[in-house]
Amino acid sequence: MTVEECEQLMQEHGVKPTANRIMVLQALGNEPMPITLLELESTMQTVDKSVLFRTLTLFQEHHMLHVIEDGAGRMRYELCRSHDHDHDDDLHVHFYCNACRRTFCFNALPLPGVALPAGFEMSSANYVVKGVCAQCRHRHKGELS
Repeated sequence: MTVEECEQLMQEHGVKPTANRIMVLQALGNEPMPITLLELESTMQTVDKSVLFRTLTLFQEHHMLHVIEDGAGRMRYELCRSHDHDHDDDLHVHFYCNACRRTFCFNALPLPGVALPAGFEMSSANYVVKGVCAQCRHRHKGELS
């Protein structure tokens, strides 16, 4: 992501652009898969951990970030490409590979609908399918039954 794209996305979501926020947004935008806080910290060693955490929290509050539990008890973060600052219209299915422990985004697969009882209102959803990814299945053919 360019600086201009970061500034545009932040403006659409009502977040004031700062140098640190742009760096965090660029790092998230460059990740092909959801990333843990520890993984993000290791790629952004020049940003203070407390600043990083506050920035992630701010992005989540402004629906710029998905926070998902990856199926193995770790929280992962990914950039939300939604352009609505009031709600997240970019929810999708995730897949956790039991073999390589990577979490994949299936952006083209929307979350299945859930009919909640009267009076309940959904604010977010976490849908993780667990199994073995195609790469691991091919690599370990016959071992993963």
